[in-house]
Amino acid sequence: MTFGLDRLSFTAALIAALGLVTSCAGRTSEPDAAADTASVSRPVDAARIIAADSTPGEWLTHGRTYGEERFSPLSRIHDGNVGDLGLAWFAELPTKRGVETTPLMADGKLYVTGSWGHTLAYDARTGEQLWHFDPEVPKDYAVHACCDVVNRGAALWGNNVYVASLDGRLHALDRDTGAVVWQIDTRINTTDSYTITGAPRVVNGKVIIGNGGAEMAVRGYVTAYDAASGEQVWRFFTVPGNPAEGFEDETQEWIAQTWTGEWWRNGKGGGTAWDSFAFDPELNLLYIGVGNAASWNRKIRSPEGGDNLFVSSIIAVDADTGRYAWHYQTTPGDHWDYTATQHMILTELEIAGRKRDVLMQAPKNGFFYVLDRKTGELLSAEKFMPVNWATHVDMETGRPVEAPGMRDTEEVQFIIPGPSGSHNWHPMSYSPETGLVYIPAKVSSGFYVDDFMTERRKMIWTVNYSVAHMVALPDEMSVDERKAFAKKEVDGLLMAWDPVAGREVWRMPKGFYSGSGVLSTAGNLIFQGDLHGNFTAHDARTGAVLWNRDVQGGVMASPITYELDGEQYVAVAQGYGGETSLPFGVVSAPFELVNISRLLVYKLGANSELPVVETAIQEIPAHGLAAAPAEEIEAGRTLYNAYCAVCHGGNATSGGIVPDLRFRIRELAPAWKEIVIDGAFAPNGMPAWKDFMTPEEAFTIRSYVAHEATLGRERGEKRVIRK
Repeated sequence: MTFGLDRLSFTAALIAALGLVTSCAGRTSEPDAAADTASVSRPVDAARIIAADSTPGEWLTHGRTYGEERFSPLSRIHDGNVGDLGLAWFAELPTKRGVETTPLMADGKLYVTGSWGHTLAYDARTGEQLWHFDPEVPKDYAVHACCDVVNRGAALWGNNVYVASLDGRLHALDRDTGAVVWQIDTRINTTDSYTITGAPRVVNGKVIIGNGGAEMAVRGYVTAYDAASGEQVWRFFTVPGNPAEGFEDETQEWIAQTWTGEWWRNGKGGGTAWDSFAFDPELNLLYIGVGNAASWNRKIRSPEGGDNLFVSSIIAVDADTGRYAWHYQTTPGDHWDYTATQHMILTELEIAGRKRDVLMQAPKNGFFYVLDRKTGELLSAEKFMPVNWATHVDMETGRPVEAPGMRDTEEVQFIIPGPSGSHNWHPMSYSPETGLVYIPAKVSSGFYVDDFMTERRKMIWTVNYSVAHMVALPDEMSVDERKAFAKKEVDGLLMAWDPVAGREVWRMPKGFYSGSGVLSTAGNLIFQGDLHGNFTAHDARTGAVLWNRDVQGGVMASPITYELDGEQYVAVAQGYGGETSLPFGVVSAPFELVNISRLLVYKLGANSELPVVETAIQEIPAHGLAAAPAEEIEAGRTLYNAYCAVCHGGNATSGGIVPDLRFRIRELAPAWKEIVIDGAFAPNGMPAWKDFMTPEEAFTIRSYVAHEATLGRERGEKRVIRK
């Protein structure tokens, strides 16, 4: 993506403000008669997960195995018969926001999560719902999340399902009934904006979970809880705290030496571990992918420089104690939101004639890394997408060689990749049969302009750049020109990468932003969805499209495959959302992407059909508000992009998951103060902003939205919406 005009603040477009925390126990629906049709549940333990290849019909953990390869040995569905794949059954999910989950299948039951942390169990043969757990997260807690209220999945252990909800609670549920066995609040306090969007893992009887919130000024950590009781076993902080309060351990004291200034005030360090984990049972090492620093801008958080460990790093710790073993930092002193939370894969590769047990990662920064997973030794690091912030990685030091003038300059910098990265959270897959890694990659770029207003804005966000990989399109640009611009600038792709040779083998276009997570199988197949509503099977060796289905709405989540009664199934959850649907609305809106939250399950010879989705054309109505002076409009633009854009879209253009205020300004204008300042719509997710802005500022925002509504109406902007 190549955007960024001075008047749009990406700083504000990513992050919303702090809100109030409300604790809820959660609700589970009663299991219905269909529960009798599923198989008897057997306890899940380490032996069962480790032996996954002996029982390839199941999918017991997030990446199918502890190595997270997302490869299935099943081959009843293969490149010769995939054309006969049809819809076996589908289920409507109970939420209307983004869906990023990886389903699990054990003992004939399919477990899937939805937005907020909703969890459901289905008979994997028939699709009959067995139970539904609603964590009852207050909807206005959404303002604590940078990138939608998504959830990436659950974990299985013993007779429980483990799932986290957006508000930081970890729940243990009975696998057969969905009843709550225990729950724990994972947050170290209730004042900071901690969230959870990632999937737990269970290793050695311990439930591993990290938290999100770096853009909201939190300190990162990972916690292990006893799977049976919920008691905390260990906690590993990924960045140091305030030295005056003492360090938790010698590791924290050591890494504090790589920070300067008062980082514990200026964003609290960040470094949240919000997604990626992997586990080596033989080494007993747990691998943690650590996210970006907070503030993003190192001039603010660590003004005298420093590597700022362990932001943007891969860390290995002892799985039983959480004790540090080794680390590798992909982006020392991260300055551009180059998280290393992207999917990690453990496997064996032959490198220079020697078999090596490796860890592979393709993080945001555009380099593909291969590490020795016992020692952390760097084995290779090659660019897999365009990169201009660094020329290469020095194999002697393991450090990237930064290009001159990209950091610590007063000039506006055009950086490749931008904050969305060359690869985001969408899991990649490795096939041991082809020796290739399949990456949901994309081109990304951005303009970075210093912004030191964080403290004045009450630490609502810690991006600290006024412009980055968002676009403020000229008012005079027509609707057709906007569509053409978006189609040209934001195409994603599916890439096959040879990790031994360090080179691309093939690529296939995937349209806007990025394709979904990836599944590879022994049937020489790659399965992936996209935001345009396609679910596709590719030839694993060539990338050729072998099968495609229009599923009516965007797919971001990761497919799985399983087998029952001699039949192989492919399952994927769908639901458009995430960052593309919120702050990036100005570039996603032209594609008219649709959210349909469903679970889709396919098998050979099936012929079920999806229902017709009825849509309507929505126009921007005349609002009747008087035009404001130019200076008020510009002031409103700044305030809007500071406080509203993270949900309603940069420069008042929504991606469609939450309302585009231009289309509703006429009906909302009379109650604007009650909604914006007093929180009249808090039950719907719109918080009260009385602690962050004055009523006068709120009305200035209204003037700006009305101005944008007038321009949009003059351009003839319309939206396709579901009835």
